[in-house]
Amino acid sequence: MRITVVGGGVIGLLTAIECVRAPGAHQVDLVDAGPIPSPLATSNDRLRVTRALHRGDPVLTAAGAGTHAAWLEVERLLGNRFYHPSGALTAMPTEEASSELAGLTETGVNAWTLSARDLARRYPHVRFPAGSAAVLEASAGVLLADHALVAMARWLGQHPRTRLLPHQQVVAVSEDGSDAVVRFADGSARSADRVVVAAGPWSRDLLADVVGPELVMYRQSVLSYRPPTDRRNWAGMPVVLALGAARDAWIMPTVPRSDAPMRLSAASACRPVDKLAGHETPDQQRRQLIELFAQLIDGFDPAGVVGATDGYYLAERTRGGPLLAAYEAGVVWAYAACGGMSFKFAPQIARAIADRAVGQPPRPTGLDPIDRPRRLAAVGEE
Repeated sequence: MRITVVGGGVIGLLTAIECVRAPGAHQVDLVDAGPIPSPLATSNDRLRVTRALHRGDPVLTAAGAGTHAAWLEVERLLGNRFYHPSGALTAMPTEEASSELAGLTETGVNAWTLSARDLARRYPHVRFPAGSAAVLEASAGVLLADHALVAMARWLGQHPRTRLLPHQQVVAVSEDGSDAVVRFADGSARSADRVVVAAGPWSRDLLADVVGPELVMYRQSVLSYRPPTDRRNWAGMPVVLALGAARDAWIMPTVPRSDAPMRLSAASACRPVDKLAGHETPDQQRRQLIELFAQLIDGFDPAGVVGATDGYYLAERTRGGPLLAAYEAGVVWAYAACGGMSFKFAPQIARAIADRAVGQPPRPTGLDPIDRPRRLAAVGEE
């Protein structure tokens, strides 16, 4: 089977890997408008978090419980280390901690609670919300995202049944009977038995006729921070989530084997936008984040903010999460929206997409939009 994957981010790369590993000796082309891995992909960042606990959402927590093992398997396949299990600490009101812990440990995740007193003693440089306890997941942690993407591209580039096709902009994807057709900006076209579209923020334009109106684009601002003094306070720190009055701020500390600075952001720094408009963080969002973390980090120094950048992602308009859909004939599959959470679930999502592309029963992910994909009318149909 000839399979074309459009998109050089984490989902495209891992889907291509899973397709070429599947039984059947499939030939896989991976196409992107830029380099592979794509520096403009939603997933292309220095650091990303993987964790199980999603407070108040037991279904998502159960799905997240498999991310640790899934990423370790990817590491073994690629022969490259990029997962640092530093732990993840989720703050919450004390009265909620025991029930959230119980739900998490039922999934087999190693975790425990820390009281407000424990938090003050162990992490005195972080100002947790008053009356907070926290749940600490031991196996959660940080992925060196840029290292992972490079390792995936290298593995694919060395595989005899894979072609990497960078700098080829796709402008349309359609079905033609039992085949799929990919059209390029230079006027050329390529047919395939299956096409998987995982084009990140560009999916809304590429799939405008079939799913574009159902997608919302979001722009997220993130600070890069290097503490000017006493960096020892951050050594061995877990990822910290649910900080601030709105419990929506997070701290991603530095990890061994990476020179990436700490990452600081909050849900309040994410806003819907009409279009891609550059990656430089506007002054207003930068100031708001600096003011927020001045309240959350003891001794926070604005001079330690060494950068700020904006990323983009798509979410399904109604539920706000990811969207997997197939054109009418089922030869074109589109991972049209990631909902902002693709990287942590990427191995499971890519396996499920690849299973469908090669025609074998899809392995369940526990994510309803992936396990129950949408069916769309073919291009040009109502």
